[in-house]
Amino acid sequence: MRITAGVQDYVKAIYTLQQEEAPVSNGRLASYFGFSAPTITEMLKKLESLELVDYQARSGVRLTEIGEKIALEMIRHHRLLELYLVQALGMSWDEVHDEAEVLEHVLSEALEERIAEYLGHPQFDPHGSPIPARDGSIPQRDSCSLTLLELNQIARIVEVEDRDAARLRYLADLGLTPNSIVMIVARAPFDGPLTLNVGEQQTQQVLDSRLATRIQVQIERSM
Repeated sequence: MRITAGVQDYVKAIYTLQQEEAPVSNGRLASYFGFSAPTITEMLKKLESLELVDYQARSGVRLTEIGEKIALEMIRHHRLLELYLVQALGMSWDEVHDEAEVLEHVLSEALEERIAEYLGHPQFDPHGSPIPARDGSIPQRDSCSLTLLELNQIARIVEVEDRDAARLRYLADLGLTPNSIVMIVARAPFDGPLTLNVGEQQTQQVLDSRLATRIQVQIERSM
């Protein structure tokens, strides 16, 4: 079975979208990739012929066991590469996604293992996203969206779920990176912005609530 880079990208995208809602519709995939609906349908039929997905035109698509295995392998490659680029080469967290998107397709299993060993077999990438183990298992932790915190509840950022470099730079400028302490001190009505105290110095920042949904935290205590 020939697995191209395009096929790998699709199964990885389907896996990601499945975590939010399954099955995954053609429309969601079209929005994710920026492709037309006919292009998405053509690729899904190809994936089905490779036995990587179960596809129903009306309801959407789910990965098969084989498809999920390939998706997790690509996610492992991607997240290990992102962490390596940050720790070994000194790149910033907003630079590494696009580089890892290219390199993940050509990373051999031997080099993957060497990188993992060099990094100390890490469980999370620079954005706090879990790195699948070689057996496909995913590191687990308790977390919730930043938007779900109560006022004056102190939490630690554990993950920033975003691929956009400009937004990552913006969040870093606000101090909203993994391991930072954060507390909501005011919440505007009608899904308006959040006023936050950030870091040990409790620097006050204002954050759009839509961006806040991309930040996962672990609750530490209430004031």
